[in-house]
Amino acid sequence: MKQHARHRRPTAATLLVVLTLAAACRTAPPRPAGTSPQPSVAATLDPTPAAASATPAPTATPPAPVVTVPPEPAAAEDEAAPGGASPQQDALESCQSAAEFLALGDEDNAIAALDRAYALILTLPDEGDDNAQAKDDIRRLVADLLQRVYGARRVERVRAPMDLAIPVVENEYVRREIESFTNGERAYFLEAYARSGLYRPMIVAKLEAAGMPTQLSWLPMVESWFKNRALSRAAALGMWQFIASTGQRYGLTRDGWVDERMDPEKATDAAIAYLADLHDLFGDWYKALAAYNCGEALVDRLSRRAGEYQDFWDLYAVLPSETRRFVPRFLATLRIVENPAAYGMVLPEPLAPVTEVTTVQVAKAVQLDALDAALGLPPGTLRELNPALRHGATPPRPYDLKVPVTAKELVVASLDQLPQWQPPRPLTVTHRVRRGETVGSIARQYGTSVEAILKANRLRSAHKIWPGQRLEIPVRTRPGHPAPAPGKATSPVAARVSGGQYTVAPGDTLFSIAQRAGTTVAALKAANNLASDVLQPGQKLVLPGGGEADSRRYQVQPGDTLAAIAAATRVSLEALLAANGLSERSTIYPGQWLVLPE
Repeated sequence: MKQHARHRRPTAATLLVVLTLAAACRTAPPRPAGTSPQPSVAATLDPTPAAASATPAPTATPPAPVVTVPPEPAAAEDEAAPGGASPQQDALESCQSAAEFLALGDEDNAIAALDRAYALILTLPDEGDDNAQAKDDIRRLVADLLQRVYGARRVERVRAPMDLAIPVVENEYVRREIESFTNGERAYFLEAYARSGLYRPMIVAKLEAAGMPTQLSWLPMVESWFKNRALSRAAALGMWQFIASTGQRYGLTRDGWVDERMDPEKATDAAIAYLADLHDLFGDWYKALAAYNCGEALVDRLSRRAGEYQDFWDLYAVLPSETRRFVPRFLATLRIVENPAAYGMVLPEPLAPVTEVTTVQVAKAVQLDALDAALGLPPGTLRELNPALRHGATPPRPYDLKVPVTAKELVVASLDQLPQWQPPRPLTVTHRVRRGETVGSIARQYGTSVEAILKANRLRSAHKIWPGQRLEIPVRTRPGHPAPAPGKATSPVAARVSGGQYTVAPGDTLFSIAQRAGTTVAALKAANNLASDVLQPGQKLVLPGGGEADSRRYQVQPGDTLAAIAAATRVSLEALLAANGLSERSTIYPGQWLVLPE
């Protein structure tokens, strides 16, 4: 009998061939016959050059290797959960590893990492526009790195000439957004217009150097109101709103300390490169802008469905709702800033950009607020100059810190006086679910949130847990405070019980004390003549029944072991095990009550 050949996953090298052929076949869609360009309306406050610059637009450069120095602070916005990274995040990490191997000249391991990255993206579901865009980003990143591995010489692309003014129409969709900007969103618009002065001179200069329309300098108004730390529901970050995969594809480094999507200059370079590529792909700015919002994979797929050329307005009805508004909002912005009086707007004076800035290389983890104080700078100065630092601190590796020119000479001396900053370490403890417990009750028990537990365990719903299930519970310690290490008992109840009295600790409630002492809230209030539930740290409470029996019980805390509990409560381990019917291999869990032998 003839054996059927086993299906094999294509390797990353195969992907390179496919992408190369596809790129060779892809051309910009032609303009429909009989049509002519719409009148151009310059929408910037700067004069528009008469001819396109011959300077090529910036091309994406692969991300530089990142030296990982533990420990890293927990990310405020991490796509990978502590309980296990997603295939998308793993694929990005593999691409990063490949780049680092290449920098070391280790081509074999670089290829192995890229093969793994490609295998991982095959496991991503096809459903969902976000998945489609992420897969497309990672494919392109893999192909780019493969070209470097095999030493393919890059031929500098000659981009098709671009119009230096984007045609601005005013239809019902644009008028609707003008109405929104001049009424309900008026305050946001005026505030963002003033803020734009901090960045537009830099953006305009970069666009002119790339031979691209300077009107694009107003795109951050629609994307983020010109806010460097803007974060969308889709985890797009920064003034230019890059998702992680597209940011990495265009050279923006992201780790536990730094996220260059929030760096206005580096993100602008990446945005210009991305927009230029999108214009090359689609041939007109409206579709390029739509693709910038929802991903070129989706716009390309929708464009091909009809079998003939489709412009943005032809695709309007089938695009995502946010994208349907995105392009009209951009056009509305251009209309208003070009002629504010026509729309009843008086625009404020833009803020002046900060120009007297230099960089100093810092190789020590220090908090920016502490450095502000040491340099005599107004609070928040260094945070504003260095928005890419995710936690308001420099990483423990060489980093080019932006500082005012006047403070440059003082930085080195000030650094010697400041302590090394120790970031909070994200910790997890294992909890075995008991009957009757909910994610909410477990979160309260550990002082964390439902969302943190769901993320740590990659759970879709807070209602789908079962008795016996193991959950990883995130627990965060404060900077400079050691984490509770396994083997050391933490805050034993017996340590706060003396002579039948309980000493109230910060965070205690009548309910928690009653639960620990094996009594009820009503009995506690009656024994202590309490009229309310309000307690003060240090307050002494009489435990019902004299507390003698209650003081011989212990509630297990996160990080406890049987040996540590025995040592902390001054009983032998053998006696503790015998009193509770346990063996040395028995599992204990936070919240469990143990009998302490006499």
